[in-house]
Amino acid sequence: MSKDFTRRDLLKSSGIILGTGILAPQLVFADVSKPTPSSKREPLVRLSLNENPYGPSPNVARAVQLELGRLSRYADEPLTRRLAEQIAEQEQIPVEQVVLGEILDLLGSFLGSSGGPGGEFLYTTPGYLALIDAAALVGGIGVSVPLNAQYQNDLVALKSKVNAKTRAIYLINPHNPTGTINDDEAFKSFLRESSQSTVVVVDEAYLEYTPDFATRSAVSLVREGANVVVFRTFDKIHGLAGMPIGCVLARRSLADALRKQGAGEAEGLGRLNLVAASAALADTSHMEHTRKAIANERALWLAVLRQLKLPHTDTHANFVFFDTGQPQPVLAAAMRERRNDPSRRGRLRKLRCALV
Repeated sequence: MSKDFTRRDLLKSSGIILGTGILAPQLVFADVSKPTPSSKREPLVRLSLNENPYGPSPNVARAVQLELGRLSRYADEPLTRRLAEQIAEQEQIPVEQVVLGEILDLLGSFLGSSGGPGGEFLYTTPGYLALIDAAALVGGIGVSVPLNAQYQNDLVALKSKVNAKTRAIYLINPHNPTGTINDDEAFKSFLRESSQSTVVVVDEAYLEYTPDFATRSAVSLVREGANVVVFRTFDKIHGLAGMPIGCVLARRSLADALRKQGAGEAEGLGRLNLVAASAALADTSHMEHTRKAIANERALWLAVLRQLKLPHTDTHANFVFFDTGQPQPVLAAAMRERRNDPSRRGRLRKLRCALV
């Protein structure tokens, strides 16, 4: 495995780059003076995990409430089938090509062990490395490719690294932690060409924050039969990080192979997670509302960074990647010291008013 920085390493390091989640207005100014049940100290507003502060659709709470009386029962095939069919209908692919679950780890293990140890896994750095780390545990070799000057996936450099040992290419679009997105035409051209020699996994955890996500998604190549795997999650725009569930969309042969490894089994997915995801997916108006709200807040953050003259990326996700001008731990410590400043909310409100 490469020794390059991961996203988590970046956030813990003493470097000058900081990625911060975009907050809902009500959370920016929320009264956080009362301790939570799990903490005796004054709680902090967490910015580092790219969570959706607006929460899930109201329909999710109702669906979960209706299912509470069945908590003594394991999840079953009808529940998984219903969600898989919803996803298949939305993505216009056969339901057999949908595998439910947060299975990047399993996918990495499967691809890493297929064909024996020594397969190379191309990825961009810094980045989220769950799939790469899982492949390494079974003999896969991570080959890192730095982002380009715009902090995007460097498609030219990636192409130059593909060889007979390449087992898979793992890309995140929009990228994590920079929030950048590749040009759609160039990205899909790269996927088409590269997938002729190896499987390409596209992590679209944050793609639904873009207004044109439906046409931008790499699922169009899955429909074409290309050797492309698309990963999606309900943790982000659907607000289900506390009930994690996702899915992969892939060729029928790979989907069947993953199911043989135990992926998508109802009991492992959880009854409440399944009904929550189904309710969230059905509420397209809530997703659109969240997308627009995040876009508005994102514009506000970018305006602040421009005003402060801090270098930052052209983010399309629900987080911002920027240069703080000082080591991240120093900034974090200063923010903690000022959390009890009674005038902080007033200054924030003035700043927001000046930018609106």
